[in-house]
Amino acid sequence: MILQSFLQLLPIFVITGGGYLLSRIYNLSRDTLVKVIVDFLMPMLIFHALYTSDIRTALVLDLAGVTTFIVASLLLLSYGYAKISGADARQFIPPVIFMNSGFLGIPLMKIWGGMAAMNLIVIYDQIQTVYIFSLGIMIVTGGFSFRGMKEMVKSPILWAIFLGFGFRFLNVPVPDPLLTTLEFGGNAAPPLAALALGVSLGETAFHFNRHLFAGLLLRIGGGFLCGLAGSVIFDLEGMSRVVVLVASSLPSAVFSSVLPMRYGVKADFAGTMVVVSTVLGIITIPLAFFLAG
Repeated sequence: MILQSFLQLLPIFVITGGGYLLSRIYNLSRDTLVKVIVDFLMPMLIFHALYTSDIRTALVLDLAGVTTFIVASLLLLSYGYAKISGADARQFIPPVIFMNSGFLGIPLMKIWGGMAAMNLIVIYDQIQTVYIFSLGIMIVTGGFSFRGMKEMVKSPILWAIFLGFGFRFLNVPVPDPLLTTLEFGGNAAPPLAALALGVSLGETAFHFNRHLFAGLLLRIGGGFLCGLAGSVIFDLEGMSRVVVLVASSLPSAVFSSVLPMRYGVKADFAGTMVVVSTVLGIITIPLAFFLAG
């Protein structure tokens, strides 16, 4: 499992490193990359994934409850730490409460448990994505405010989530050429997000301090414990339980670094969290599988 975890992390390392090297050679615009990803390519990926997935209502409700519990619990813990320690909540909270359940978790679960496990984490990931581009926007724009609500409503990703769920459950037909176009564009979003992270690293001042240690502890250890509590509350067993526990303790989501940049918030801490937690994932992901089993 250690080798499998490393092989799943390797594409992130390579593409992120490539983005960093290219930023040293060329004058790449990080802000332009981020806007292209968040406002154009990612909505394509999300709508296509939701529309074409075989989603059962009962399973969606269970995973929605668990995901909401995990995000809410980590939000309370990270907000409490930020208040006590004086850390900038807008930088500290996103990489703690949002995990890389998408382009790391999805292929990882496919290797571990096949299509059944992958389908579970796809649902988990899309529900989390709702929170990233609703709650996440409110956090980085300063909380529950008119600006935060305005940015949330304007988010193309949030509309893609609602339309994807709506079209899927209402059986609204979408022409095959359009689905092919959405799939083609959406497939570019995850690697381009990793590339954008690499470009941003060239402008990132890494911070190895007590806030980073606390963030990693909350992201990995706190995430696993919140996943464990949520599994008990929602009575998850077998494969569903393992998927939730491992997903909850995955490294920080790349978009927890991209999102602050999109709205003009410094992402030095989030970028450091993404890189360090991803490197540690070579050890922590196999450990999470062991503990979950």
